[in-house]
Amino acid sequence: MQVQGLLLLLALILLAATTEAGKNKKEKVKKDGSECEDWRWGPCVPNSKDCGLGYREGTCKDESKKLKCKIPCNWKKKFGADCKYKFESWGGCSAQTGVKTRSGILKKALYNAQCEEIVYVTKPCSSKIKSKSKGQS
Repeated sequence: MQVQGLLLLLALILLAATTEAGKNKKEKVKKDGSECEDWRWGPCVPNSKDCGLGYREGTCKDESKKLKCKIPCNWKKKFGADCKYKFESWGGCSAQTGVKTRSGILKKALYNAQCEEIVYVTKPCSSKIKSKSKGQS
């Protein structure tokens, strides 16, 4: 009978210890988070060159933070990595300029970035003439 009581007491102590450990983990998460809600974030600054891994600095009142970020190396650097656009199809080739154009409408501005509502991009016209005879005998 004493062995059963001892086992029951041991089980209750173990249960209380695991419950306390769970509470401590939850409290740590709350302490690490900031109460500030008006963060101002700067642009993503790559660690080297003009693309790849980097960081962005944020400030709120007296607090400051750094977040990891990434600028894709094939990204249109002119628009910035924080401005996301939905682009139309390419227009026809202009015989006068030798370029084709398309426009993009702002879809999303990340980290309160200052983005243009509409952007225009151009690229040189292809000098190749595409034939539909590929794969046909």
